[in-house]
Amino acid sequence: MIIPNRPPDLRRIIRAFEDLPHARDVGMTFLSLDHGRGSMRMPYDSRLVGNPETRVVHGGVITALLDTLCGAVVMASVPEGTPLATLDLRIDYLHPASPGETIRASAECYKVTANVAFVRGLAYHEAIDDPIAHCAGTFMLGTGFSADAAPVAGGGGAPSSDGGPSC
Repeated sequence: MIIPNRPPDLRRIIRAFEDLPHARDVGMTFLSLDHGRGSMRMPYDSRLVGNPETRVVHGGVITALLDTLCGAVVMASVPEGTPLATLDLRIDYLHPASPGETIRASAECYKVTANVAFVRGLAYHEAIDDPIAHCAGTFMLGTGFSADAAPVAGGGGAPSSDGGPSC
């Protein structure tokens, strides 16, 4: 239930996102989370390598890190209990992650409307001014779907009130 005047519980959001099976499995942890912004880290893990010859982490892992962080940042920007789902997340890979190094990410939710939140973020190692990847995304907010609703077969968004895809 959306509680319009109740700010988001940041500690609950951190626990919920760090307890996601994929986040836990790859070691994602928060460095910070505040209203509208946050950062995470993910240690290097050889299980996540996309190319054994280069030992570079697979790009899908970086996508998962950015999507997870962006979702948490949006949740930290809207009233407690607001359902949300990723509508679009564009990732531009600028250079490969360095083998053996921790990957960090930071993101901000820079605009929230009645139905959509807008985010941008970066993945990097030590220096935020040398990003591995950057992203821009939109998240649907509380528009007739339930966080515990089953995914629609064939993908393509959250179920609508008649059970079909809403987008």
